[in-house]
Parts: sequence; structure tokens; C-alpha cells
Amino acid sequence: MEAKDVPIPVPALATERRFAQCIREHLEEEQLLDGRYQLQQMPGGRVALPVLEEKLSQLCLPTDMPCELVQIQDPVPSRASRQRTPAQKLRDELQQLLGEGWSEELDRDVPHAWQRHGDLVLLSEDSFKAALWERLGKGKQGPALWKTVASALGARRVARRGRVLPDGMRTPSVTLLLGQDGWVEHVDNGIRYTFDVTKCMFSPGNITEKLRVASLPCSGEVLVDLYAGIGYFTLPFLVHAAAAFVHACEWNIHAVEALHRTLVLNGVRDRCHIHHGDSRQLELRDVADRVNLGLIPSSEEGWPVACRVLKKDTGGVLHIHHNVETPPAPALWQNPVLPAEQGSPEAASSDREAQHPVENRGKEVLGTRIRPEWQRWAEATATRIQGLLAELHGQPWHTRVLHIEAVKSYAPHVHHVVLDLECRPVLPA
Repeated sequence: MEAKDVPIPVPALATERRFAQCIREHLEEEQLLDGRYQLQQMPGGRVALPVLEEKLSQLCLPTDMPCELVQIQDPVPSRASRQRTPAQKLRDELQQLLGEGWSEELDRDVPHAWQRHGDLVLLSEDSFKAALWERLGKGKQGPALWKTVASALGARRVARRGRVLPDGMRTPSVTLLLGQDGWVEHVDNGIRYTFDVTKCMFSPGNITEKLRVASLPCSGEVLVDLYAGIGYFTLPFLVHAAAAFVHACEWNIHAVEALHRTLVLNGVRDRCHIHHGDSRQLELRDVADRVNLGLIPSSEEGWPVACRVLKKDTGGVLHIHHNVETPPAPALWQNPVLPAEQGSPEAASSDREAQHPVENRGKEVLGTRIRPEWQRWAEATATRIQGLLAELHGQPWHTRVLHIEAVKSYAPHVHHVVLDLECRPVLPA
């Protein structure tokens, strides 16, 4: 995930060098000095002492110490600030903000991790949920609270994730706590995605599949992406796999807007047509060399559509996503397994996971072996698709399992897998 610190101007008192030490001692005594930043040299030999923005109203200096309030445009972090982790820095600055109101309950509620999208940090749904945080966030101290969080984490905007809404579109329930809008940019494998975090989700957990499809030989091919979203797979097919053209289907208007912007950002808008609406009603036929069905827990409702859009004379390849239940293997069979099985589903979806391809031959490859349940599901799916194609075209078709890819563990004993299925019409003898 792309992460970079964003310089944020901070208020400071500029004074002559001979007064700097006295003013510093006064600010420290009144707990007004902003210890996150170094004192800064100013033109004319003056010195600027950073002060806490949320406490400017308490600033009162003796008249014999001439100074003026300025903004340091590019503040330099203090040595103590640089030695702290972002989580420690966040906790320290919140404690400084609340003073005597700090408690163990509040300390436990401060997040240790978050997602960063450019200058926006996205907090987890279980952070800042204590009753006092809720009151602070909605009261007069709300802006100061979220500005402190943003400043500590080197951001300008703050949002908090909620539960995904059960609306069939996986709409995130995200609250923007600081900032005017939720539009962000995220760089993934050299592709720039842009989306509104309050309207669309970005899933880093499918990175291995996005990398895999990016390496497929798609030069000159026409592809149909039945569940395009913001372009998770549409863009790798266009940018890296060199697909000639992609028909991207999506029914969420917010995802459609994000996909349009992302296509423009990456200079491939002229090689993609967005079909806004229910992909089951797609009117395309006989156009695709390849179809991506990236919907879980099952893309089964899209199988008839995928068969219709495949080229009837030459066929093509279907990439079928599915969640397959995989009961625990007996101890004797527990060879090296997917990293996803060794931790939580959250850990399995991190950018650090190292999933490996599973070949259809049933052999162990790179530490991961094919599971009988995956093989049975793949063979049953191949048979179903073969029947759909024969019924649609009134002639026999041949289907062949090319590859089974394990993406991640979606839940305990449930694996997200992808079947690459070759589909070809049987030519007359």
C-alpha cells in the first residue's frame, strides 16, 4: 500500500534569538510547546517555536517578550518524534490533548494499525468507539481530536470503516471524520486506482490473483469482466496482460465512476467499454476470447452469460472464482499448507501473504498441494459449463481444467479459489 508523509503547516511563535529560551521555558511550563517539531531558524536571525494549534486560545505571554504568530510551512520532526512509532506518536499526542481526562479505557481504544491512501488514513471500525471518544468526536473538541489524529499520522483526512452493507454491492459503511471528500488514489502493481472510500471498497487481499492475471498472455484478445468493480482485474488485463479490449460490467454507480476515472488515469480508457447494469442482462454475444468471473462466494449466476459471450467458433478461457469448503485434513496429510490457514482471515488478506499456484496435476507445487475438494469442484464445474455450451450452441463442446489457483482463506476451512477453464467447440470430423 502506498504511504507517504504529508507536510502540514504548524503554528509557531517567532522571536529574537535572545528571547527564545525564555519563551520556550514558558511554553513548556504551560504545556503549549509542540514537542513533535524542532525549533526552526527564521530569516533575520529569528527563531520559531512550534506551539500546539488546539491550545492557541490559551496562549498568553508577557509583554516584555516580543514575538509574533507564524506558520512553519515545512516543519522538521524533533528527534524524540522521529524515534517514536506512529502508534506511539498517536497515543502520546492524544494523551497530551486530553490531559487529566486520559484513562486506561481510552488508551485501549487507540488503534495500532490503519490503512493509508495518500493523505487519508482509514481507521478500523473498532477504534475510538469508547463513549468518551464518541462524545469528543461529536462535541466542540471534535475537530481538534481528528486534527490531532491526522497530524500524528502524517495525514490531512481521517475516516473510519464500519461494517459492509448487505446491499449486494458490498458498499462500505465509512464515516468521514476529517476532510471534504473521500476520493483517494492507491497504487498497486504499477496501476493507479482511484475511488471514494465512503462509497467503494479496495481489497488488498486479492493481490496474488491480480499479479497472476497481469502475467497472462492476452495480447490481441477481447475480454469480458463480468464483475468489474473499480477495476481490480480489468486494469491488470489492460495494462500488463496487453488485452486488446475489455468489456467491463458493473452495476454499482459509484464503482462505475471510480472505474471510469481509473481507466483515464492509466491511459487505457479507449480500450474499455463500461456496461453499467446487471451483468445477467448483458446483451453481448460471441465476442470474448476470455471471461473473468471474479465474484465470491459464487459466480454461478454468471455462467450462462459467460457461455454466451465466448466466441462461438473458437471458444476461449473462463476464470471462475468460487469459495470452496475444505474440511480440516487428517494429521498425516498436513503437508505445508497455505499461509492463510495459519492465521486469521484478516492476516490472509494482507499484502504480505505469499500464496502459490496449484497445478491441476495434483502434485505439490511450491509448498502448496491441491485439495481433493477443489479438484472435485473444478471437475463438476467443467461438466456444468460443457452442458451449458452444448445446449446454447446445439453442438458438443470440450472443456479442460487448465489451472486451479488458491487465492486466500476466506473463512475457517473455506478457500477462495480460481478455476481457469478452457472451452472449445468440438469441430466436425
